[in-house]
Amino acid sequence: METTGGIQASLSGRYAVALFDLARDGKTLDTVAASLAALKAAIAESADFKGLINSPVLSRDAAGKTIAAVASAMGIDALTTNFLGVLAQNRRLPQLPAVIRAYETLLSNHKGEARAEVTSAHPLSKTQITALQKSLKARVGRDVAVNAKVDPAILGGLVVKIGSQMIDSSIRTRLNSLALAMKG
Repeated sequence: METTGGIQASLSGRYAVALFDLARDGKTLDTVAASLAALKAAIAESADFKGLINSPVLSRDAAGKTIAAVASAMGIDALTTNFLGVLAQNRRLPQLPAVIRAYETLLSNHKGEARAEVTSAHPLSKTQITALQKSLKARVGRDVAVNAKVDPAILGGLVVKIGSQMIDSSIRTRLNSLALAMKG
């Protein structure tokens, strides 16, 4: 198995590897990735959906039926829907965000891409993300998949993580550095 070394060390990683292997064998890697992206957005945008996957009071059957109904309404592919059912039956739905991150990493590695976690104070436009990908590609020498998130606490600028490398050009960090320098 290529590219799965450290990912398999975690529970969510083992689930992600299983889903990735099934998707690769079924030639549906991108379809599953699109479904997982939709689920990731739903987790971020819907408190109800986030509550559903984290609910300790739902029985396995109720969680399975509910997640199947949600997946159907969202147009999630069959493999991902079945996978969600497995997570529900095993009481592992709270692991879904970590499984999605691990799957994204596996897919990027499979495609020969680097994966960048980018934090900005405001949402980035498609044009900005494309320009950032181009700049990062020049820096790392291969295509870069960007996972953008928003954190108003950084005030401005960007924080970019590619593997173990971090580029922090946030205003918050610059202000903290300035404050330390002034204390002298």
